[in-house]
Amino acid sequence: MIFSSNKIIKIIKKNIEITFLFLLLLITISSTNIYNEKKVLIDENYKNLINNIYFQKSINEIFDNLVPRYKNIDHKISSGETFDKILNNYSIPNEEINQIKKKLNSDYNINNLQPNLEIKITIDQSNNKKITSFLFPVSRTEKIQLIRNLDNNLFEKKTIITNLNKKIIFKEGKITQSLYKTAIDLKVQPNVIIEFARIYGFQVDFQRDIRKNDNFQIMYEVFEDDEGKVFETSNIIFADLKLSGKNNALYYFEKKGSEGHYDENGKSVEKALMKTPINGARLSSAFGMRKHPIDGFNKMHRGTDFAAPMGTPIMASGSGLITRARWCGGGGNCIKIKHNSTYETIYAHMKNFARGIKEGIRVKQGQIIGYVGSTGKSTGPHLHYEVVVNGKKVNSQKLKLPSGKTLKGKEREIFEVEKIKLDVLKSELIIG
Repeated sequence: MIFSSNKIIKIIKKNIEITFLFLLLLITISSTNIYNEKKVLIDENYKNLINNIYFQKSINEIFDNLVPRYKNIDHKISSGETFDKILNNYSIPNEEINQIKKKLNSDYNINNLQPNLEIKITIDQSNNKKITSFLFPVSRTEKIQLIRNLDNNLFEKKTIITNLNKKIIFKEGKITQSLYKTAIDLKVQPNVIIEFARIYGFQVDFQRDIRKNDNFQIMYEVFEDDEGKVFETSNIIFADLKLSGKNNALYYFEKKGSEGHYDENGKSVEKALMKTPINGARLSSAFGMRKHPIDGFNKMHRGTDFAAPMGTPIMASGSGLITRARWCGGGGNCIKIKHNSTYETIYAHMKNFARGIKEGIRVKQGQIIGYVGSTGKSTGPHLHYEVVVNGKKVNSQKLKLPSGKTLKGKEREIFEVEKIKLDVLKSELIIG
């Protein structure tokens, strides 16, 4: 026995690596068997737990509490959107939509949606997406609120009016890059900048007349709520664009029948046509003979081209009747306006027309009629602008236009008093 044991020990010592591998294999097999037995037991317990009805109820309760019961929606109205389309986008049931429409239609045309105003909706997600609250903007200062009465499941309506306070804002700045950027940096509202450019558009070419370090002043009205939030802007009551050291002050005169902006001598800035119908554009091709960029041969260019980014607004250079608003072959989308028996203007290569613009309607001077594009025979986004005088196309940049009215008599006396008041008000706002 001793011999046998010693012999075995010697054999193991001689084959130590094989012996070690054999033991490792035994341990691995044993461990795997134990793991598999326990895994089967764990899986069985897991299945029993998952299928347990009390466990399922507990999980459902937890997840129900994680998802908010009420969902708030703030939707800003875009141009062209309809009432039904907006609510359908949020998967609101037709029954709910019809109830809301029936309640609102009694005092407001819901098809007349004003862009950029917000509809606010609160939905009960646990109750078939029922609307609990609906706030509809009639205007910036008036809203209709519908609240669901949980007792009878009907909507109760009330009108909310926001009281506004008029405030005068004064801003001044030095133009370093562009008038628009300088004004935006001073927190002047974009629509006020557009109006500022419009009233100076009769006498100033914003691409060529403005130089670095020219100055401007602007005084305008805003309407705020009690918390100081600006709801809307109103008239520019004073403006001054100082070009190459020369002042060009304008005063707003609000007497009925003579409303508008006048220089310090009581002369209206409005002329038959604006100097340019687009702001911030570059004169890319002047009136006269040139080599056509597409046709490749010399021909008369009977208009003025203004290069500008795609989508830049185009204004009516004068008030008048739209006689054409359609596709014009090489001119792409184009508009023709008859201003009076003497003047007509043409605007070509538009990307599209502004909302509501069509043949047969009247437009006001400075009204946006379309947007810069590259339709028709065009090598890039630009506006092709033509002025027709007594049936003949002329160079718009050299055209001498008749000035607007000059205040006289009693109106001039009233204007002089109003001008002094505005100068005093400006001084007070500058002093602070």
